[in-house]
Amino acid sequence: MLIRKKNEIASSEITAQSDYRNRRAFMQGAAAAGIATLAGTRLLDVAAPRTDVHAATKLATVPSKLSTPGITPTSFQDITTYNNFYEFGTDKSDPAKNAWRLQTRPWTVSVEGEVKKKKTFDIDTLLKLRPMEERIYRHRCVEAWSMVIPWDGYPLAEFIKECEPLSSAQYVQFLSYENLNQEPWIKDISLDWPYSEGLRMDEAMHPLTLLTFGLYGQALPNQDGAPVRVVVPWKYGFKSAKSIVKVRFVKKQPRTTWNESAPNEYGFYSNVNPNVDHPRWSQKYERVIGAPFWKARQATLMFNGYGDQVASLYAGMDLRKNF
Repeated sequence: MLIRKKNEIASSEITAQSDYRNRRAFMQGAAAAGIATLAGTRLLDVAAPRTDVHAATKLATVPSKLSTPGITPTSFQDITTYNNFYEFGTDKSDPAKNAWRLQTRPWTVSVEGEVKKKKTFDIDTLLKLRPMEERIYRHRCVEAWSMVIPWDGYPLAEFIKECEPLSSAQYVQFLSYENLNQEPWIKDISLDWPYSEGLRMDEAMHPLTLLTFGLYGQALPNQDGAPVRVVVPWKYGFKSAKSIVKVRFVKKQPRTTWNESAPNEYGFYSNVNPNVDHPRWSQKYERVIGAPFWKARQATLMFNGYGDQVASLYAGMDLRKNF
């Protein structure tokens, strides 16, 4: 999804959370009644005017049982204007201003390493690989701020099965897009590009780990990692690699960008843990973006609140050492 070059999007063009929920309820009822998809799309356009050319790409999704219950999603405006995406600048507002440069078509994701056969997937093939679902997840940044985001995608495990990894594959590495013409800010930031992240294979195969193509029912905005990213909700946000172009299955723990740059600050695992502070700030509390001031400061939850589902992955591990 391309972003206007203007610094701001008119507030009248931002999808309100209430409109989004009403649209979702309507579309679910419409599907049950057998109303044509085309008619539904036109009604959606009336309810939420398109903000740019790629907003026309609506994603057909169903609600997921893995969504976090009882939490209200952060507004579309906050999710798309307060971002970490250093390929497009270091200020939180920079990606929304600059990521329009990213060309998301054509786009392919190559697969290599410990696999039965090297493969390349076109982004449109990936979009059709499995049915899409909406998952409302907490999103926690290592800088102690958080959001709640309705992501659209399907389990990363489904994609991994298509890749046919060998039994020797113990980790999976994700490499992001690198192009100085579209991402000139790269040259000003002292990191080893392209951006690299990785997961242990059991983490990557966990049902909560999402291969993600959209949010709020439409294609991912560029500044949020278009056209495809991973989302690992129990880890700090930098573990959820954006704009992926290559996936490698490897025997040994892969290099990851922030762990390589500052290993005392960014561990390979980077599970959300209020008991392990960043060297420069506490992780015991977080600031909720968009929340009223009396709710903005909240206690950080172990594993970002997903402990019941993922704590068993780390049984017997020293989580202060393996941070």
